Amino acid sequence: MSSRRKRPSRNGGIAASFAACRKQRRSAFIPFLVAGDPSLEATPDLLRALVAGGADVIELGVAFSDPIADGPTIQRGSHRALAAGSSLSAVLGIVERHREELGVPIVLFTYYNPVHARGVGTFAAQAADSGVDGVLCVDLPPDEGLRELQPALEERGLDSIYLIAATSTRERIDRAAAASNGFVYYTARSDVTGEREDLIPTLAREVKRVRRRVRLPVAVGFGISTPRQVEEVAKVAHGVVVGSALVRLVEENAVEPDLAARLERRVGELTAPLRG
Repeated sequence: MSSRRKRPSRNGGIAASFAACRKQRRSAFIPFLVAGDPSLEATPDLLRALVAGGADVIELGVAFSDPIADGPTIQRGSHRALAAGSSLSAVLGIVERHREELGVPIVLFTYYNPVHARGVGTFAAQAADSGVDGVLCVDLPPDEGLRELQPALEERGLDSIYLIAATSTRERIDRAAAASNGFVYYTARSDVTGEREDLIPTLAREVKRVRRRVRLPVAVGFGISTPRQVEEVAKVAHGVVVGSALVRLVEENAVEPDLAARLERRVGELTAPLRG
C-alpha cells in the first residue's frame, strides 16, 4: 500500500451513490457491521450479503477496545472481533481484496486512537490504497479533524464524515458541515448506539433544521432497527443507517451455516420500504 493516489471507485464513490439514490427518489441505505465479527474469514461473505440485500454504502467498523460511543450490542461485536484477531491492518486487507467486487462505497467507522497510533498520513495512504471511500472518526471533533486528519484524507481523495446530534448548536453544525464531504451523519439519539422501540418525536423537525444548514446529504443513524423506522427516517433524510440490529443478528446466528443468507434477508426487509 504505497501509491500516492486513491484507487478509482467503480461507482464513483459516496457522492455518486447518493446521487444515484436521488435519481431513484429514495434514501440511501447504509448498513453497519464490525469487521472481524464473528471472524475475519466470515466478514467478506457478510459484506456480500449487505450488498445483495440492498446496501448503497457500507459502514465497516474497526474494532476498538474502548468503544465509548457504542451501546452494548456493538461493544460486544467489537470485543468478539478483537478476540478473533481483527485489527486495522486486517480490516484494510479485507477492503483491498473485496472492494471492487462489492461495488459500493466503504466508510471506515473508527475511533481516533488506531489512526493516531499508525500515523495520520500513513493511515490515509493505506486506506486510500485499499479502496476505502470515506472515514468517520466517531470521537474526533471537526475542529481537531480539520487540523490534521481531514487534510491527509483529502490529499488521498477520501471523504471525511462527522457526527452531529440534536444537541448540536448552529455553530457545531456549521463546523461539522465545513469539515465533511460525502455526507453528514446525524445521530437520532444523543447517547450511544443501540436499538430503540420508537424514534424520538422531534426527529423530523431536527433533521430538517440540519438540512437547511448543510449542503451535503444527511444520513441518520443510532436507534434505527425496523423497516417501519427506516421508512419514517427516509421521509426526511438522504440516508438511513442501521447498525446494532444487524450486529445483534450476527451475534445470535454466529454459528449458523446460513448466517450470510439470514443477514441478506434481514437487509432486504429493511430496504423494502425504500424500494417501495
